[in-house]
Amino acid sequence: MRHLFLISSLLLAGFLTAQSAADIRAAAKKSLATFDAPGFSVGVIKDGKVVISEGFGVRTKGESEPVDGNTLFAIASNTKAFISTAIAKLHEEGKLDMDAPVRRYLPYFQLYDEYVSEHTTVRDLLCHRVGLGTFSGDAIWYKSEKSAEEIVRQIRHLPQAYSWRGGYGYTNLMFITAGEVIRSVTGMGWEEYVRQQFFAPLEMNRSQTGVEPLANMSNVATPHVSYRDNEPISMAPWGASGAAGGIISSSNDMLKWLHTQLEAGTVEGQVIFPAKVQDHTFRPHNTYGGPLRFSTVGLGWFIYEREGQAVVTHGGGYDGMYSRVILLPEEEVGIVILSNSMTGLTSALGSHLRDLYLGMETSEDWLEKAWEGEVSGREKWNSRQKEIKLGRVSGITKPTVSESELSGNYRDPLFGDFKVARLATGDLELQFSRSNALNAKLEHFHHNTYRLLWNEPHAWFDFGTVQFLTNNRNQVTGLQFDVPNDDIFFEELHPVKVR
Repeated sequence: MRHLFLISSLLLAGFLTAQSAADIRAAAKKSLATFDAPGFSVGVIKDGKVVISEGFGVRTKGESEPVDGNTLFAIASNTKAFISTAIAKLHEEGKLDMDAPVRRYLPYFQLYDEYVSEHTTVRDLLCHRVGLGTFSGDAIWYKSEKSAEEIVRQIRHLPQAYSWRGGYGYTNLMFITAGEVIRSVTGMGWEEYVRQQFFAPLEMNRSQTGVEPLANMSNVATPHVSYRDNEPISMAPWGASGAAGGIISSSNDMLKWLHTQLEAGTVEGQVIFPAKVQDHTFRPHNTYGGPLRFSTVGLGWFIYEREGQAVVTHGGGYDGMYSRVILLPEEEVGIVILSNSMTGLTSALGSHLRDLYLGMETSEDWLEKAWEGEVSGREKWNSRQKEIKLGRVSGITKPTVSESELSGNYRDPLFGDFKVARLATGDLELQFSRSNALNAKLEHFHHNTYRLLWNEPHAWFDFGTVQFLTNNRNQVTGLQFDVPNDDIFFEELHPVKVR
């Protein structure tokens, strides 16, 4: 009877796996149609076997090349798990101490307070508890030509948002800092370390640590901006900020990474990282969410409980691309969804597949509810743009200061230098020093406020204005930005005119 029970259990498991693959395809096709997304890939691994790794839709809107399991997408912040695993691996190998101050490895590291700067540890960098607000300071690194060290040195100018180790604020800057810790300890950039220690042994042969190699590669997805009718854009170079989200990968390659995570670091007898690494990365270190929300932060992961089982997950947002990774360690299930649009598709489909593998009855209207949330989000986005436009003073207004007074150099301690100059074309332009991709033509809006006409399209923001501030003598003293978005906070920048 025992053997019969075992055989029937194995047959049932095989049936469920096959049925799940069919369910995944059906749900994926419905998701593609509902969200009107150009394309995405989905991969699932269960008990060490790939259930599915397939593409749906196309790589570029209006073209015919299909997405498949080898199509490359930006995984964005799912890069953070590679960084945290690398740090924990180095810790277990005795090459660094995660509980030592960051300054042991980066003497120049400084936050808003000297005590905090002295006592913040490497572990603190990886769990969003250092006192910085969510996405605060992203304007320092976004499309910047600065080195990672230069970016880290600017962090000291950011304000404290909550008590040190007493709250939660999602911070890309601390992972950029962690990447520099890897450099300090190993003598190589995080990129080379990840390629040597993870990509190579796992044969993640198509995965890249930046966008530069993509120009010579085929089967690469194109990013699209969903709120602009899925407008295709170029892949944004994240450069020195890559430790926060710079990896490019495919569902085929990512399933190898998820398999390793589910096997606690050892795959087919090959040790990729010590099992104790997950004692660090999968352990709750911080909390997020409101009361009665049992949601925690690991190292490079978010962890919560559903139906009595642990869910380890992370999302990713890149210019024109979203991703979602979900691990169900007790079920030995890994899920990855990589998309070339900025919609809730990855989260909606990921949550549906999660519940499918947890044996839960999924609501028939799960996709409809997800789309309602998408529509609501787009309406809020549009209303923020509309609010500024409706605030424009009607009638003809003129600046109170001359163009010569507007022109010149401006400086912000957090970001660096700006310049306002008249081009040979006759256009007045605001120039972002060492972030030239952010340069914008200036078009008079009203009074001393000008509209920012970006020289190139951006995924996270669109309409915006800049006001020239004046003193009592009608001299320009600085700039004040109003660029509504949820990620790149221009309002943190306060350039002062240099006289």
